[in-house]
Amino acid sequence: AKNKTRVLIADDHAIICEGLRLYLQRDGFDVVGVAYSGRQAIDLTMALRPDVLLLDIRMPDIDGLEALAAIKASKLKTAVIILTGFVRIEYLTRAITLGAAGFLSKEVNPDRIPHAIRVVTSGHSVIDRDVLQEAIREFYFVGASDSPKPSPTVEPLTEQELRVLKFIGEGLNNDSIAAMLSVSRNTVKAH
Repeated sequence: AKNKTRVLIADDHAIICEGLRLYLQRDGFDVVGVAYSGRQAIDLTMALRPDVLLLDIRMPDIDGLEALAAIKASKLKTAVIILTGFVRIEYLTRAITLGAAGFLSKEVNPDRIPHAIRVVTSGHSVIDRDVLQEAIREFYFVGASDSPKPSPTVEPLTEQELRVLKFIGEGLNNDSIAAMLSVSRNTVKAH
């Protein structure tokens, strides 16, 4: 099986790494390594050049978003799927802006993970719908007082991006949103 998809797992919890490793191997993926920190995630991605990196956000030394930025800057072909226990609108927007191909919650049904890997290796992106709805709810309903301020690196969303986000949260696809906002499908995808 020479053409197995090669996957690197980066998470600072050994039990999650091992669980994912067994699960993915059983599904026919080649798990090429495990990283327990952001720095290690970068080093191993550079060294092993996996097809897909499953990347946690909160890790020792440098976080997953910084690791993502470094990996994307290196122009490697590795597709990065963020797998996080913390669904925050600013994590989601930052991850997508930095070039993550996917964003999944650790609460997700494990069956979704092999599916997500196949989606991103075929050149598409995947954001778990529950994650998106959760992020949108947080964005609209959390009072400013009790939410930590997003870091200054996060650009606020434009009115139009917000509209698109709201429609996605309502379950509409790109084509329907494009029609409703009288813009092209590509514009919707970009937003």
